[in-house]
Formats: sequence, C-alpha cells, structure tokens
Amino acid sequence: MTPRTIVITGASDGIGAAAARTLAGAGDRVVVVGRSEAKTRALAKELNADYFVSDFAELAQVRELAAQLRDNYERIDVLANNAGGIMGKHHLTVDGNESTFQINHLAPFLLTTELIDVLTASSAKVINTSSGANNFGKIDLFDLNAEHSYSTNRAYGTAKLANILFTSELHRRFGEQGITTAAFHPGVVRTNFAADSTSPMRHAYKTLLNRFMLTPDQGADTMLWLINGTAGTDWVSGAYYYKRALAKANAQAYDAELAQGLWEASEALVAAR
Repeated sequence: MTPRTIVITGASDGIGAAAARTLAGAGDRVVVVGRSEAKTRALAKELNADYFVSDFAELAQVRELAAQLRDNYERIDVLANNAGGIMGKHHLTVDGNESTFQINHLAPFLLTTELIDVLTASSAKVINTSSGANNFGKIDLFDLNAEHSYSTNRAYGTAKLANILFTSELHRRFGEQGITTAAFHPGVVRTNFAADSTSPMRHAYKTLLNRFMLTPDQGADTMLWLINGTAGTDWVSGAYYYKRALAKANAQAYDAELAQGLWEASEALVAAR
C-alpha cells in the first residue's frame, strides 16, 4: 500500500509531535510543520521526515508554506491543522488581525483554502484541533479583532469556536468534492501550551497540577482516531469530537448562517493586501 502523505502543523511539540511519531512509525509519510526551526528540524531528523518552518503570525509565511507544499507533493491525504495557542494582551499582527484569532483560525483557514485543489483531488481529510474552550468564545462578525471587548481566555475560546465553524462550513462547501473534515478537543494536555501567555491557565502548566493532565500521546488519541478512521463509518464529517465521540460545542457552533458569514469574513481578512 502506498504510504499516506500527512501534513501536521504545530508538529514540533505536544500532541502534534506525538501524532507525527505514531504515524511515521506506522509507515506514513509525515510532513512536519512548526514555528521553531531547531525543534522542527530535530523532529524531522528523528523521523526521517520532510519539514517546513512557518510562523502563523505572518500570513505571507502561510502562503509560502502552501506554495511549498503544492510544489513538493502531488497529493496530500491528510492536513492536520494543529498549530495554535493562547496569546497575551491584545495585539495585532503585521497583517492587522488580532493575534490569537489569526494564529488559531485565519492561518489554518488560509492554508487549507490555498491547498484546496490538492486536497479535493486527493479526497483528503482535514482535521482541525479545537478545544473545549470554544464554550468561552463568542463570534461577532463585526468585531473579529476584538477591538471592543478583549480578554485572553475569551479570545482563545472565540478562535477555537471559529475552528468548529470552519470545519462545518468546509464540509458544506467541499464535502461533495471529496473532502472530509472534523474538529476535536484533545483534552488538557501536559505541554508548554499557554506558558508565554497572560492567561491564568499558564499557572496550571507550571505547577504540580500538571501531573493530572494528559500526556501528549493521550492528547493525540482522538486526532489519530480521526486520521486513521473512515468518515461516514467511524465519524461524521463536519462534526466536533472529544474522546472519540461526538461532543457538545458552543451553541454558536451549530449556526449555519454564522458559519457562512465567518467563512466570507475570513476570506476578506486573509486577502493579500
């Protein structure tokens, strides 16, 4: 059997690295993408895998990454949009977008849409790492940069809610063209997540509380289940999962009109200026 080509962003650490190790060990062709040159290169060397470095705080780098992937791979069987994190104070990127929203939602939205021809031709799976924090979020299409109301946790929750809405709208638009897609919550995982943020969550990751958190391998379980399973048999395309089961999300996650509006607003925000 021909090995699958699986692209994982945010793969230099945490659940992304754990999933990459498992998939590479099973014989898949894993392509690791990370922000840190040193960490991403080290993992790629360990796995004898290809790697690319991209900082999602700059959309030009996302476009460059998409171009590199198109140039190097005729097909992509799985795109795992896993990069993200909690940021600090309200900050606009060089592209003029609120940083949490751009890194967690706009960048993977742009990467996916830039690769859409390859993904549809490959009948690819697009797996999006969301979070249970989506329940703290609120999508306001007229204030996506949180200029009128901002908190670190709400901004993260809003971005993770956007991941779920993006998943459902991606299925609606491209499901009949062969793409299957799902979002998932990995659980609270013992990683460097939130370490550089101003969120109160950062304290849990630096204290004895982290002993009660999941290991990266445990956190990667649902991602791997989605990647290795079959949409329509094992899971439902366009849906949100936790612990290999359908999960309840923020009420806004089921608003089809909002999902369409967010897609259109995202297209405008990532348009090359």
